[in-house]
Amino acid sequence: MASLVHHITVDCADTYALGTFWGKILDCKLADADFPGDPEALLVTPNGIEILFIAVPDGKTVKNRLHFDIQPSDRTRDEEVERLLAIGATVVADRRRPDGTGWVTMADIEGNEFCVERSAAERAATA
Repeated sequence: MASLVHHITVDCADTYALGTFWGKILDCKLADADFPGDPEALLVTPNGIEILFIAVPDGKTVKNRLHFDIQPSDRTRDEEVERLLAIGATVVADRRRPDGTGWVTMADIEGNEFCVERSAAERAATA
């Protein structure tokens, strides 16, 4: 029998703040037992993926070796980038191309990189 991924774990300084930030991106809330100062915080996304935030003493110093690629479900990539900027994300690299393809690399409030891709509707329109 094969192993299964139980959680995707993110090391961070402030589990509650980072978990709440990602909850805004993914439209979900932290588990009931997660409060400011907790050493762990858990998000269960609408599609059942569990993301566990764990407090660690080390700060982020280099580029992530693993990152999330997110795809908006009810808006365009560009609208999603604007929404994420408004909640505290920053743009790291803009890889959008003149033909509408490409992505935007962003960073969350602790500097973890993630990418925003085109929505399924945008991809279908250019297929």
